[in-house]
Amino acid sequence: MDKLTETQRIEILMMIGYGDRKRTEIEVRDLFNNTHPDYQIHRSTVGRILQKYRFSGHVKDLPRTGRPPVPDDVQLTVLLTVAVNPHVSTRQVGLDLHISHMTAHRILKREKYHPYKLRLIHELAEDDFDRHIHIQ
Repeated sequence: MDKLTETQRIEILMMIGYGDRKRTEIEVRDLFNNTHPDYQIHRSTVGRILQKYRFSGHVKDLPRTGRPPVPDDVQLTVLLTVAVNPHVSTRQVGLDLHISHMTAHRILKREKYHPYKLRLIHELAEDDFDRHIHIQ
């Protein structure tokens, strides 16, 4: 189900009413659900919208807390750094770009880069497979 628009939230407040004619949360829920069959809300939604209005004076969503997104130019720089030098570590990328090494790791992981590097220890000879069969 999609989020309610600001207009729909205001409509719910208007359905609640004021003064001596106030509807209950269940009455508002039923009225809204009948008016908007594509949106089916729960009575707790009505209560949260009313609480939000009483607390902040509006029905808009409050800004969310949390980690801010990494800017696109920083993400691109991380990818270009690894493309130029695939043997660079995420710690070095983080130090060079003044970001956390885990942020660099997260960016690379999202773009399907892998943290391991292929290292050939020795070269295989033509008769290695034959010798393997005879040893067993």
